Amino acid sequence: MLNTSEDIKVDDETVRMRTENLNAFFGRTQALKNITIAIPKNKVLSIIGPSGCGKSTFLRCLNRMHEEIGGTIKGEIFLGSQDIMNLDPVNLRKKIGMIFQKPNPFPTMSVSDNVTAGLRLNGFRNKKKLQEIVEENLIKAALWDEVKENLNQPGINLSGGQQQRLCIARTLAVNPEVILMDEPCSALDPISTAKIEELIKDLKKTFTIVIVTHNMQQAARVSAYTAFLYMGELIEYGKTLNMFTRPGKKQTEDYVTGRFG
Repeated sequence: MLNTSEDIKVDDETVRMRTENLNAFFGRTQALKNITIAIPKNKVLSIIGPSGCGKSTFLRCLNRMHEEIGGTIKGEIFLGSQDIMNLDPVNLRKKIGMIFQKPNPFPTMSVSDNVTAGLRLNGFRNKKKLQEIVEENLIKAALWDEVKENLNQPGINLSGGQQQRLCIARTLAVNPEVILMDEPCSALDPISTAKIEELIKDLKKTFTIVIVTHNMQQAARVSAYTAFLYMGELIEYGKTLNMFTRPGKKQTEDYVTGRFG
């Protein structure tokens, strides 16, 4: 049985990803301790907790980026029925895209080329189809109307909020199953943050989304489920409404009410 306020069975077909006794290390330092969690399909899961609790490490484990920065993993991570440790990391990241804290469009590429970068890297060359993909995914990212007259301009010329939505469009273009977001609004102004949050609500109809956030109000606004991590351990996981109004653990209550963190 998972550590949840509402049971989510790991064999349930509504689960997109799951971890079993996930441990993560940087050298001898253990960053995550026995995390067992199920991530529901077409829902938003928020990961909350104080700085240094393992939130971003957990996120990076889900698409094996933790290994890219010298970390190691013990335990199991599944995408559907597939153990991701048996998958090629490059192919895995087509299925599990990631949006970072700071927008990172490719600075020498146009808006259009930023969107299709992943596809072209994998040998896709059909120009007409690429144009269709640009429009389709900029629409999905709620950016098309703002940039359709400037598709050949450098993506780096866009505002911070527009750059973040461009990065989301670039991620969507390779048609992932899961989108990971590591504090995607922390560098943005309130208006851009609101646009990203509205976009997240729309994208969950098609994608499973896991978002790390320090913003309690943001977690409450966008997510159906919330997981609270503290010192590398999963303290509580359940429906967001329950987590914020009637948490099952005293530690959770103290954190969401601002007593620490």
